[in-house]
Amino acid sequence: MKNLFLTICAVFALATINAQEEAAAGFSKGDVFVSGTVGFTSSSQDDSKQNNLNFSPSVGYFITENIAAEFGLIVGSNKIEQGEFERTISDFGAALGANYFFTPSNRFSFVIGAGLSYVNTTDKEDGFEDVKINTFAIAVAPGINYFVSSNFALRASIGALSYSSSKADFDGAEALNTFGLNLNLSDINFGVTYKF
Repeated sequence: MKNLFLTICAVFALATINAQEEAAAGFSKGDVFVSGTVGFTSSSQDDSKQNNLNFSPSVGYFITENIAAEFGLIVGSNKIEQGEFERTISDFGAALGANYFFTPSNRFSFVIGAGLSYVNTTDKEDGFEDVKINTFAIAVAPGINYFVSSNFALRASIGALSYSSSKADFDGAEALNTFGLNLNLSDINFGVTYKF
């Protein structure tokens, strides 16, 4: 019993020493990181079914101790089936933004992000001509960043203050301008970050 206790103590001591030698979590000026979010929803009722998939990879660089510039892609697909009827909405775009980290060198940090984005949407519906929609948007969103190890972090953003302008790509189409403020817990986006 005494040997078992000493063995357990030795294992914990070695684990503690090893953990202390690990690189510190957090960000600093000059750090490069890749990040991304993935979302999937599926719903069905009677003879209707809807699947929605979106993916947003990005790469970032800390230009100062607190500010990171980020460039990302926006890819999405929404498929709706109702009996014989089928509609597919596909998104492809790019985003450019900056994030301000309040405590970047810590394991946990509050973040404010701002960004510009452009998305081209193609709406294909049975029996109708394809519609293309171009959307420009600007948004500011609060969030958090938490390092689970020295290189991997979990991130989340909650809602946004946003403005967008969308216009269909056909003669006579008018722009739809939208301004919104949403800070409720039903609009949370989760992502993963890897720091090099």
